[in-house]
Amino acid sequence: MQYRRLGRTGLKVSTLCLGTMNFSWSADEPTSHSIMDAALDAGINFFDTADMYSYWASDAHKGGESETIIGSWLKRKDRRQIVLATKVRGKLWDGPNGEGLSRSHIFHAVEDSLRRLQTDYIDLYQVHYPDDETPLEETLSALDDLVRSGKVRYIGASNYPAWLLMKALWISDKYGYARFDSLQPHHSLVHRDEYERELRDLCVDQGIGVIPYSPLAAGFLTGKYSRQQRHADTTRADSGLIKRLLADERAFDVLEAAQSIAGAHGVPVAQVALAWQLAQPAMTSPIIGARSVAQLHDLVGASEVKLSSEEIARLNEVSQGY
Repeated sequence: MQYRRLGRTGLKVSTLCLGTMNFSWSADEPTSHSIMDAALDAGINFFDTADMYSYWASDAHKGGESETIIGSWLKRKDRRQIVLATKVRGKLWDGPNGEGLSRSHIFHAVEDSLRRLQTDYIDLYQVHYPDDETPLEETLSALDDLVRSGKVRYIGASNYPAWLLMKALWISDKYGYARFDSLQPHHSLVHRDEYERELRDLCVDQGIGVIPYSPLAAGFLTGKYSRQQRHADTTRADSGLIKRLLADERAFDVLEAAQSIAGAHGVPVAQVALAWQLAQPAMTSPIIGARSVAQLHDLVGASEVKLSSEEIARLNEVSQGY
């Protein structure tokens, strides 16, 4: 495993981040613990979750289940060896302040996350998506207080458009607040423009580390589908993305190009998709998910795959327009 600095900070994270959205949903607690053990053994020191995971799994799930599973595992580990990231924004309790990025919600939510995670600090605390009803100054001031108190080490943003991320950086600079040192955008070979149109240059210029989610397009870029096999195998909101890709012949052009390159390297196609991403400017650590240890093992070698400039150009060309 290789490691990169997160943005302009001195914090070093593995070039693959283990996403835990599926914990308590498509992976039960013992399986989730095994996946985290295998990730740590493979050199992955970066784990990403959110306080609202996995509220969608059933009526009995209310959010916080993923953090709880991580907490029961984390108490048996050396906390210093793990970079733990979580997020705040979603609705976690009833009432008008049960969601959002107000000082009130953030201060309650961080205490709940710390309790579930069974730790006294969070390495990377991220705003999950924007809150139009709360001034950025209020959100950033609250996050700055958490950093100064030691409950949070670094802060980041997720799903922020370029203009809003730049405004947040300006506010932090103006008032001396902690700044967003990372961005979590949606990005893959078949979903490029949302990040690459404006956010990529911003992140390069401002020293923002990029930790993209859905780098394998909800499993499409693992090779489990083909032009002949288009039956969607997914259990959540990603089904909309999969259905669109399965109906798109150009998406299979991208997949087949990646499969050809994977064959030349003797690696799974998913590793080529991740290696292409890791070759992009400002890219720090794509977030991978796994429902089993075997699935994780298929992905962890991606950081060692070195694509040639010709291979990168080929993938860029075939995926242009996404």
